[in-house]
Amino acid sequence: MSDTENPNTIHSRIWREEPEPDNPFATRAAYCRGYDVYGEMLGQARWVEMLYLLFHEEAPTASQADLLEALAVALANPGPRDSSVHAAMCGGVCGSTAASSLMAALAVGAGQLAGGREVLLAMENWAACGTDLEAWRRRLPVRTASPGSIWPTPEHAPGFDPHGISTATPVRQTLTCLARLSTGSYLCWLEKNLTTLEAAAASPLSLSGVAAAALADLGFTPEQGEMLHLLLRLPGAAAHAMEQRQYGYKKFPFGSVELETDSIQEPA
Repeated sequence: MSDTENPNTIHSRIWREEPEPDNPFATRAAYCRGYDVYGEMLGQARWVEMLYLLFHEEAPTASQADLLEALAVALANPGPRDSSVHAAMCGGVCGSTAASSLMAALAVGAGQLAGGREVLLAMENWAACGTDLEAWRRRLPVRTASPGSIWPTPEHAPGFDPHGISTATPVRQTLTCLARLSTGSYLCWLEKNLTTLEAAAASPLSLSGVAAAALADLGFTPEQGEMLHLLLRLPGAAAHAMEQRQYGYKKFPFGSVELETDSIQEPA
């Protein structure tokens, strides 16, 4: 029977499975891009190599794996001040399920402010401008929404912090580290032209901007970069959600704020 006649055929360039001889529902061997996952990769390959291979046709070079691993460390825990982690903590402190806390982190961390969508937009800028400084100067001040998009018009230059005063120390440290590891052109060029780009954006560089440059250097598409950014930030959200569940609501950070209001007289 041909593939078109067999409704059980799985069409995937990423993954191929062979069933056990005595059980067609159990896998005997699984191949990712042609590599035997359990027979060859397991115990030999790094997690980031598997991650890279799921999105690319070929395995990463050693330098690419090192860059992706360093980026994963930088993104692993955005910290309690980050809105996505804060959302997960809200889920944890009220006893939500593990999946609910992670879904809260994904939902809040998907947007255009330090989220996955911002990374996609920043990577689209890299695809459009490359290392052309004048193209960046023309593009960064412009705020446009894609026709027919569900997303609103961006309120700031993607990859830059609209609330920042100067480049945060972890952002600089991450950029320096990743630029040293990268064999691509974007991270090194970003580090060299950082002051000029920040002036064009009227904002300092953000960690999402560094991540976008790194993911572009690694050859990921903007859509792949958006997905990876969401994925790589989940460990911190998970850890803080579980910690906050143990602490309880009385030790929840960033508590209530007393607001000053004009005195209002109750009607007689």
